[in-house]
Amino acid sequence: MEQSTTRQPHRLVLENRKKSMISGVQDVQSFHEQEILLLTEEGKLQIKGEGLHVKRLNLEKGEADIEGKINSQEYYGNDDIRAGRR
Repeated sequence: MEQSTTRQPHRLVLENRKKSMISGVQDVQSFHEQEILLLTEEGKLQIKGEGLHVKRLNLEKGEADIEGKINSQEYYGNDDIRAGRR
């Protein structure tokens, strides 16, 4: 019997550049105070900033809350990864 994979909706909410609430998270690939790299339903999401930390992570629900000074959030798709851009 085949198992169907249900995609979770992906949503990104940025609050005052200090908190980011993200749904559709599949995995945390790396994290430190200057950069967090998440695998989401829409590709890799790179978050850059200062004093970043994962405040809440629930992979069963596909949710993550990031806090710190957020300077940028950028998506990388499969084409970007193959071209060497993450």
